[in-house]
Formats: sequence, structure tokens, C-alpha cells
Amino acid sequence: MPRYLLNICQPDGPPPPPEVLEPIMRDLQKVNDEMIAAGAWVASNALHPAEAAKVVTVQDGVARISDGPFVESKEHVGGFTIVEATDMAAALAWAEKLSRAITLPIEVREIQMIP
Repeated sequence: MPRYLLNICQPDGPPPPPEVLEPIMRDLQKVNDEMIAAGAWVASNALHPAEAAKVVTVQDGVARISDGPFVESKEHVGGFTIVEATDMAAALAWAEKLSRAITLPIEVREIQMIP
């Protein structure tokens, strides 16, 4: 079955205060539980802030490591979920539930399965 990456598009800056974040986290857990019960959930996790990222580039056999995200932006990938879904429409349905729960945009991309 195809797998899809659901990227959470999060604005830069500090997280919302607890009174805003706690209900979002409860709603997120409900969606995760629904994905698990449906057999769609593969993995999910939050990421550290974008400024904690490192980028490794190899040119002419020499590795260069730079601090920060690959692309500077006002938004970044703040977390992800991987689901198994019959098709893109089913993956988009999960993304909609996830977006409703966390109130952030979700980017959906099919994962290329390499044999």
C-alpha cells in the first residue's frame, strides 16, 4: 500500500501558550488514535526548531556542514506523520483531519518506495 508523508507547516517562533497548545495536543492524539485504529498510522514525530538543523553538502568529495535549515523561511516543517493509504484522496482525508486538529497547513507527498 502506498505511503504518504504529511508534513506539518509550522510558523517560526515560540510555541503557543499552554492554554492554546493543550487542546491542540488532545485533538492531535485523537487523530493519531484514529489513524492507528484504522491501520493507517506508520510513524509521527515533532522536530526541534528549524534553527537547530544542520545541512551537509558534499562537493568534489569534501563535506561541508552549515548551520540552520536548508531554506530560510518564515515557516518550517515542525513535524511529520507517515500514513499508509489506498490513494492520494485517502491521504488527503487524513491530512484534513490532522490540519483541523492542529490548526496548521499540512503538505502531503507520496513516498517513493524503493525496492
